[in-house]
Amino acid sequence: DLRDPKLSVTADGRLMVIQGGSVYVDKVLRKGIPQVSFSSDGRKFSDPEPVDYLIADGFAWFWRMTWHDGVGYTVSYGQSDSGSLELLKTTDGHHFEKITDIVLDGFPNEVTVRFLPDGKMILLIRRDKNDKNAYIGVSEPPFVDWRLTSLGFHVGGPEMAVLPDGSLVIGGRGYLEDGEPKTCLWKGDAEGGFELWKTLPSGGDNSYPGFLVEEGELKVVYYSSHELKSPDGHPRAGIYLARIPLE
Repeated sequence: DLRDPKLSVTADGRLMVIQGGSVYVDKVLRKGIPQVSFSSDGRKFSDPEPVDYLIADGFAWFWRMTWHDGVGYTVSYGQSDSGSLELLKTTDGHHFEKITDIVLDGFPNEVTVRFLPDGKMILLIRRDKNDKNAYIGVSEPPFVDWRLTSLGFHVGGPEMAVLPDGSLVIGGRGYLEDGEPKTCLWKGDAEGGFELWKTLPSGGDNSYPGFLVEEGELKVVYYSSHELKSPDGHPRAGIYLARIPLE
């Protein structure tokens, strides 16, 4: 089962897809092996193939790739509640090596990696147990010592963009005071001071945004099931584009 594909651009200019690969035997999940494929033109992609990385307990999920100065970075998570994430790097998109473990309780899982203008790495970390609050992590090269700060709220399907002025926008599934899930955007900085900025038209099963900052706009693509229905009346997801001026 292949899912959660994410696009990135490799150091040599190819499009790379990284996705989770779950292996089932008799409908029982046995192992998880991330898969990668590549394209030089955006039209034809190579067949998915497993990453070259020693997966200790048989299950790993590489959430999203970010390339910086010729190196690709991702964070791997597993199924256990031990609270250990693995920060990995690659130069070819196939072979990965571990930089360090990042220890955090509350079942941390989906992580987005970005870089600040001063070269620091910043992580947006989803957590699904204990208080379920998302965390921001900041580190200087070689990215082995981490300062972790709770955001005080949950973020599902986390995405993050560094704006031209160095401030941050994060997005994902948030929950309003009435408990309704919405695709939300928050603005803040690397110190963790985020405030709700926008609540996009959304509801039901929704979120997992993708960001693009260009020409003075933040473009946000996300899915939501708040207004479409299948012929039998059940909610059906649509894919939406929001264009938000940054001025």
